[in-house]
Amino acid sequence: MPFAWILPSAIWLVMHFTAEACRKGIMTSSKAPRGTEEICDKGRMTANTASAIQPGTNVTLSCYLGDLQTPKCRIGIFLNNSEQAKNSGRSVSKTFPVNTYGRHTFTCKTICGGRKKLICGIDIKCGNPPDEPGNVSCIQIGTDSHPVCTWDKGRLTYLDTTYVIQLSNGTHDLCFSEESLNKTFGLLALRKLNFDSNYTVVVSASNKLGSASSQPFTFTLIDIVKPHPPDFLVEFDSSSATNCTLFWHNEAQAQHCRLRYRPLTRHSWSMVEIFSSEQYHLHGLEPDTAYEFQVSCKIHPERGLWSDWKMNQTRTPEAEPTGIPDVWYRQEQDLGSQQQNISLFWKALRKSEAGGRILGYRVTFEALDHQNPLPESHQTTHTSYSKVTPRVDYRITVTAQNSRGRSPPASILTNLGIQDLPPPQQVSAMAMGNSSILVSWKPPLRSAVPISGYVVEWAETGRNPHLEPHHTWAKLPASNLSTVIAEHIKDNMCYQIRVFALYQDRAGQAVSVRGYSTAQAPSAGPQMFTIPRATGVLVSWEEIPVPQQRGCITGYHVYLQTKDSQGDPQVYAIPSGAAPGSLYIPDLQPGELYDLWVTGSTAAGEGPPGNSDRLRLESARGWVTPVLTCSFFIFSACVCSVPPARKAFHWLLSVLLPQWQNKAIPDPANATWAKSFMVTKAELSSSSILFLPSTIGFEEPEPTPVEEAFMQPDPPDPGDKLLVGSAGSRRHRDWTQESSSSEPGEEQQLPELYQRLVVEAMEHLQPVPEYITNPGPTDLPPPPDTTRDHPMDLPEYITSPSPTDLPLPADTPMDHPELECHLLSIFPTTFLAPTLCCEGNLTLDRVKLNCSSFPR
Repeated sequence: MPFAWILPSAIWLVMHFTAEACRKGIMTSSKAPRGTEEICDKGRMTANTASAIQPGTNVTLSCYLGDLQTPKCRIGIFLNNSEQAKNSGRSVSKTFPVNTYGRHTFTCKTICGGRKKLICGIDIKCGNPPDEPGNVSCIQIGTDSHPVCTWDKGRLTYLDTTYVIQLSNGTHDLCFSEESLNKTFGLLALRKLNFDSNYTVVVSASNKLGSASSQPFTFTLIDIVKPHPPDFLVEFDSSSATNCTLFWHNEAQAQHCRLRYRPLTRHSWSMVEIFSSEQYHLHGLEPDTAYEFQVSCKIHPERGLWSDWKMNQTRTPEAEPTGIPDVWYRQEQDLGSQQQNISLFWKALRKSEAGGRILGYRVTFEALDHQNPLPESHQTTHTSYSKVTPRVDYRITVTAQNSRGRSPPASILTNLGIQDLPPPQQVSAMAMGNSSILVSWKPPLRSAVPISGYVVEWAETGRNPHLEPHHTWAKLPASNLSTVIAEHIKDNMCYQIRVFALYQDRAGQAVSVRGYSTAQAPSAGPQMFTIPRATGVLVSWEEIPVPQQRGCITGYHVYLQTKDSQGDPQVYAIPSGAAPGSLYIPDLQPGELYDLWVTGSTAAGEGPPGNSDRLRLESARGWVTPVLTCSFFIFSACVCSVPPARKAFHWLLSVLLPQWQNKAIPDPANATWAKSFMVTKAELSSSSILFLPSTIGFEEPEPTPVEEAFMQPDPPDPGDKLLVGSAGSRRHRDWTQESSSSEPGEEQQLPELYQRLVVEAMEHLQPVPEYITNPGPTDLPPPPDTTRDHPMDLPEYITSPSPTDLPLPADTPMDHPELECHLLSIFPTTFLAPTLCCEGNLTLDRVKLNCSSFPR
């Protein structure tokens, strides 16, 4: 074999010369000169230190001028073009402390007048010696690539620093140089290594201030190889949605792999390690859940580096629901004696219990009275259901359904006889902050049925329970006598909390309290309304809107203050539990101006006032007079509507106002029945008409004197009606007293009587005295003698009236019902005198008038 000894020899020579060069480079870099000098054409400049120094070093610089003649010029030292020292001779020196990192440039110049010329210069660098390289490691990605070594360089040097890697396999040393490309860490790729050798790596760093080497890092190739991530897939079992199998393939037949997985909604992982296998079966996954699976492998079971994670995301199939719905109910019995409204609501199943997307719920009602043996089932997609049912107890079941099946049923028993099931005692609610409330209670006092647990339900105050219930509750075992509720609890919100005791799945009576997690003073006041009364004011108000209550209202304050008053207002405190929403404030001063307003309070304090109102009570003098006047007229109307009271009232007027009874009897010719007679007798000639037939367009005629005579008659018997007539008139017609029960038409014979009177008067017409036209009370003649004939020879019923036909005097008591006349309408102050067709006077000595014949 001609190449058997040539190839090893070549490798040895390359490694030998490389290692030798590496050692020389390191030794050279560690030497540092004691001084620095720069020689230029016009002179030279020296420093007492090396060109690289550490911070805090004092540097003495000197500048020497050459053979150049510069009369009348001075020489100076400049630092970064800033003059530091000068001298009129041919040299100058100055010591400078250097405390900052970086390059410092010193120059020497001649100064001739205002001109400067450069002589020479020198650079001084300030930095640090290199730190010992740390965290040396080597890695090879995949089995076919080259190793790469990395290390930390330590602090910055601010100087040119060389890093060299010395690689040794025990027999040969290899050296690789790396320039300072990165200031914080180093990186160098090595040649390809074999799996059978052990290697040692040392990193050395050097600059003008010194050198340092790292600790040796020893490894084998199998320790630093990092395999590529494996390819894998996930397959789910057709019989179960919670089981799956993972398959993967790795390079170099990896003997150790690890698997981790988690639902995407979680941060924690479940980890599994697999040896000498490229598949794995998983069990107990959550159905219908998005999972993330990751696999990583390494070549050797105990040595080497893990590959990066290879990721795969997928969703598990659906499964039958495994959870039981948490169901609660309300039983409203205010629809009548035969019906009730049952409202059911339940919580959605947890995702791990639902087995997938819930498509709907089935609600079944089964009556317990055995009159309706067939249960009724209803489907709904909501988490609540209401039904009006006959008023009996029911067994109600609720099941959830998805694409794979139904959940186990949740069963409850409605109870009409909850009065026999006592409620818990001493229920209280305490604010805990952080959107939570502590509810505690004591067991019921006595119960014949054992307690199986408790139910605590809560809802925001002011929410309509008939709407879609945003309702929360919690079922607790019988051993729990308190709980902290935090589900759907908001800060600064008032909640109505009810606690039930469960008696073998039946709910007993409830105890209700109000609670809150945190509270603030209300942000607004209530809307107020005022209604003034006689001596006070009725104040009412509305509830503060729920978002502005900011907690549970503990009470209200009504403020009353007199306008322009300097004192404190009167305050009426009303607790929230007993507040009727109104308050009557009595004993206010009429005419005084008052201001009123209302505020609400929570446990955190009193809120601002709502609207204010200003009012003034009217004085009593303004309304007493109208009220008394109206009362008098109403009383008078009521009195006059009763006949006995009306008669007494008329008698009282006759006593108080006797002058009304002394007025003259009105002219008969002006009566309604006389005018009616003239209409019915229109065939008579105009010469024989005594009274006007109509009052339309009537002109008052000349008055005609009529002689009147009055006699005191005997009072009539009760129940009789008085008709016009006399004792002597019975030879013409039998005029008698008639019973009060006669028909009204029988009294209308009076117009015929006046017809006869007119005819006879015209036959014996004689002049009538003038005093008869409108006689006054003092002009009446004395009663005539009834034993002699009248001078005018008139009919006897006129000249000689009987005692029963005489008119009653004014002071005679009015006992007969038909004499209850309206005095004002019976005695007018003006007569319409009849117009006679011929000359002469008509004297009426005695005339009897029935009040019922006069117009009212």
